[in-house]
Amino acid sequence: MEKSARHTLDLRGVIIPFSLLKAIQVFKIIKPGELLEILCSDPDIQKDLFKILPHSAYELTLIEELEKDCFYRIQLKKALK
Repeated sequence: MEKSARHTLDLRGVIIPFSLLKAIQVFKIIKPGELLEILCSDPDIQKDLFKILPHSAYELTLIEELEKDCFYRIQLKKALK
């Protein structure tokens, strides 16, 4: 079952270093248990984001490719402390 994210970042068309920085900044300020949805056009952000965030800091709740090869949606739930 898909949950609605309270925080959404639309990073489609943004280059990787800036999109990663923005995603990390927002992830740090959301509360534990909240969902962050990231919309992106670069498939590499998935791998890079997961390398930067500690595995214990989030739960991956959704990852999907929309509009074949040009739009991705990732939902992360911030871990409870």
